This record gives sequence, C-alpha cells and structure tokens, in this order.
Amino acid sequence: MQILKNLYQVGGDLNGVTFDEKGALWNDGNSYVLKTSEGLIMFDCGCGDTMDQIFANIEYWGLSTDDIKYCLLTHPHLDHTGGAHILKDHGVKLIAINETAEAVSVGDERCCGYLYHKKFHPVVVDQVVADGELLDLFGVQIQVGHYPGHSMGCTAYFFDHEQKRIAISGDIIGTLLAGDFGWSGSIDFNKEVYMESLRKFAKVEMDMMLPGHGLIYFHNPQWRVEEALNSALMEWR
Repeated sequence: MQILKNLYQVGGDLNGVTFDEKGALWNDGNSYVLKTSEGLIMFDCGCGDTMDQIFANIEYWGLSTDDIKYCLLTHPHLDHTGGAHILKDHGVKLIAINETAEAVSVGDERCCGYLYHKKFHPVVVDQVVADGELLDLFGVQIQVGHYPGHSMGCTAYFFDHEQKRIAISGDIIGTLLAGDFGWSGSIDFNKEVYMESLRKFAKVEMDMMLPGHGLIYFHNPQWRVEEALNSALMEWR
C-alpha cells in the first residue's frame, strides 16, 4: 500500500496487508519501506512467517527486495522483529536501540514469543543507536526517539519526506481499533515509565504517524498521542 510517493506499508495483519493465521489480528505488526535513490530502508519486519507476503508486496510496487539495505526495529516483540533473522540472512543491516538489540540477540521473554505460541529466532543487531541520535541513511536524516513502557525498547523514528514530518511509532500508543495503549502483557511493561514516555511523545510535532498496528494517522497525529496521555493520567495515577 503506497502511503506517500516512495513510502509504503508492506506488512500488517490488522488491516489485511499480510495474513498469518486464521483469527489472528496481532501476529504481524505493520512494516514500512522508504525508497531512496540508493536503496530501501525498512521499518520493522513482521513475525517472520509472512516474509514471503512482505516481499511480494514490495515487488508489487516495482521494488526489489535485493535493495533492502537497512531495517530499523521499533521494539523486540515477535510481531515486529520475528522476521529480522531472515533479513539478516539476506544481508540487510539491522538497527535498534540497546534494549531492543539485547533482547533480540538472545530471543528471551522480552520478545514475547509465548504470546504467539512461536519460537523467536535470535539475531544480532548490526548497529546500536541511542535516544536523540541522528542517523544519515542514504541522505535521509532519521532521528531516534526512545519511549519505553510498552516494552523497555520502544523506539520511534522521525524523518522528513514530501514536506511532512513522518513518525514511525511502533507500539508507543495503541491503535484506534483497540484502546489507547500498547499491549500491557509484556514481561518488561512498566506503567510509570510508560506515562513519562507518553508525556514526552505528546510534545513531539509530526505531520503523519505510522503506527505498529492498524490505521495510519494522516491528520493531527499529535492529538491522538495527547488522547493516550490523557487516558494514562486518568487511569494510571
């Protein structure tokens, strides 16, 4: 699905871009691809069992999967990073914040394989980044933001594209289809830390927010973050 020129959603089972198992609507998080003149930059990569569908979606738009050079991971949960070992075998460089890099390197409970009744395949991240760091990938300036709570590795990535400030937000907030917050069953879920992350995230100016599940926020995404913050302040204090 083309979002903007050269920006695509290529995975995600909640809105039917990919399909994992009958009745499962959270097994495959949203995956996105940004096309540049030098190669493709991917954000998250699904559960692994849908990688052939993700590759087919990429190729449908006339893109080559051989051109995927980087994949930036938003957090370690299997529905977002289960396919990382497949990309690694294809020579794709993986980028993540330290908390996510540590979790996926061992594939322990922080990756939540138990939720999906699947085994997480450990994988080593190629580049570990930090909160506030500015990456330059093929001339695209991508800012890293660490917003722990849903998991301690929750990360957003921000970049400018088509005169818009784009936020790849992972599961920092919930989808309109299922509440205000990311799933609370993570081993390292933390309400107090999460609330502070929402306060911080609500101050970020953005034009479009591409979440970890469900629908893209094309207009006033900051309002949606503020709604989630308001719910946290009412429910969690």
